[in-house]
Amino acid sequence: MNKQLSVIVLACAMIQSTSVIAQKVVERPKLVVGIVVDQMRWDYLYRYADRYEAGGFKRMLGEGFTCENAYITHLPSFTAVGHSTIYTGSIPAIHGITGNDWTDQVTGRKWYCTEDTTVQSIGTTSDAGKMSPRNLLASTITDELKLATNFRSKVVGVSLKDRASILPAGHTPDGAFWLDDSNGSFVTSSYYMNDLPGWVKDFNNTKEPAKLMSKPWETLYPINTYHQSTSDEAKWEGNFKGETTSTFPHNMPVIYQQDPASLRTTPSGNTLTLDFAKAAIAGYSLGSDSVTDFLTINCASTDYVGHQYGPNSIEVEDTYLRLDKDLAAFFRYLDQRVGKGNYLVFLSADHGAAHSVGFMQEHNIPAGLVPGTKLVAGVNAVLAARFGVDGLALSGQNYHLSFDTKKIAAQKLDYDAVKKEAVRYLQEQPGIEFAVDIENIGNSPVPEPIKTMIINGYNPKRCGALMIIQEPGWYQGYDKGTTHGSWNPFDTHLPLVFMGWHVKHGATNETVSMTDIAPTIAAMLHIQMPNGNVGKPVMAVYK
Repeated sequence: MNKQLSVIVLACAMIQSTSVIAQKVVERPKLVVGIVVDQMRWDYLYRYADRYEAGGFKRMLGEGFTCENAYITHLPSFTAVGHSTIYTGSIPAIHGITGNDWTDQVTGRKWYCTEDTTVQSIGTTSDAGKMSPRNLLASTITDELKLATNFRSKVVGVSLKDRASILPAGHTPDGAFWLDDSNGSFVTSSYYMNDLPGWVKDFNNTKEPAKLMSKPWETLYPINTYHQSTSDEAKWEGNFKGETTSTFPHNMPVIYQQDPASLRTTPSGNTLTLDFAKAAIAGYSLGSDSVTDFLTINCASTDYVGHQYGPNSIEVEDTYLRLDKDLAAFFRYLDQRVGKGNYLVFLSADHGAAHSVGFMQEHNIPAGLVPGTKLVAGVNAVLAARFGVDGLALSGQNYHLSFDTKKIAAQKLDYDAVKKEAVRYLQEQPGIEFAVDIENIGNSPVPEPIKTMIINGYNPKRCGALMIIQEPGWYQGYDKGTTHGSWNPFDTHLPLVFMGWHVKHGATNETVSMTDIAPTIAAMLHIQMPNGNVGKPVMAVYK
């Protein structure tokens, strides 16, 4: 009898031990928050650090774990591509989002990354909601959380931009919302729902965009204290419609009335986004029970301001100082609503930005503009002279040059000879360092890591056959403001900071990839990596 009792006690102990282990294995935070700051260069973490407050970027660095050498490993470095890569742990060659737009190489049809002709707008009469994630070929970490919890987890995406809300939230979210400038409201698509939730309608009814634009945009601090920026008036800075100068203050009440999209190009766009994110947390009761939820946030105004004014402007500095305050307020909200230590947050960027060409030239640093459309015309002229056929090159989209392969076949031309002639012409042009025939990249003298970045970004159904690599400091764009898309560190060196649930305090200078973010989150949550994942967990992050 005692022996039998001992066996029973031992069996019970083993069951209890197994139960404890199982509980530890599936231990997860209440909420995961992914924050992607559009066009945030890595150096912005430190460039303005003396004026960041304790609760924003400094809190993340002071409490969290920072990967100081996180890089994009694909080309081109564009918005939709970056968001897709972060959340799939994959690369454009696999997940299929090769640009914000692309040309289908089979049909010749041009596509916007989240365009969907089968759905309808919800919350607006405009076409702003005719979007979905269907062009994304891989699953996301948000999808995998849904699968891991039998779809009990709630997932929500928030951004001013449709693509930056839709792609991170994945294929299976409870909702993805973005701003429609035509009515100043957050909208969605019939892919997700047939009507806006009540909390979204309530938020839209507050008319926050109009309130935010009711005052001029003035600097947060005295303008003469912005020592990290150039003077207020610089010839390479752009300006709002109707303005004759790029100087402060910007008369937003008048500008916004004439152009509702102008809100995006102010710090108020980030304020609006994070306020809506708070409303989403409350509206969906995110992080309120034992099943982990996921909120994806894109702060997009940093991108709009950067494009218009360039990285060395007072406008960009002021935008980051104000974003820092907004992030501090958002983290305080999470502390109160979800509880400090109960949520996991990461902050990164979809891409960086080049210094304005004019700024570089003024300081005697090589820089220039590569004329995209003129390059296509030049290639066509050279090919027509050589092969006697007009219009063989179709477009120079996304730094790729695509060809009319049907015409080449019909004219019985040697496709390799056509590409070779185009490469020869392109490499003779100012500012172009390499022109690469991607299908024959093994024979190209282009060095690493550029060669691998080209391969990682190449999807043959959505990319042109040749890729153009500019000289450092050169890009396709305008002489006002700046842009991105290149392989250089100013575009591909990203901030990556984790904070909160089970995150160690510290830093690493080991090189990590944008593709490592999703598998790191998957490892921490003990869920499967996305199905196109090529990254690896950054084990130093978590404890």
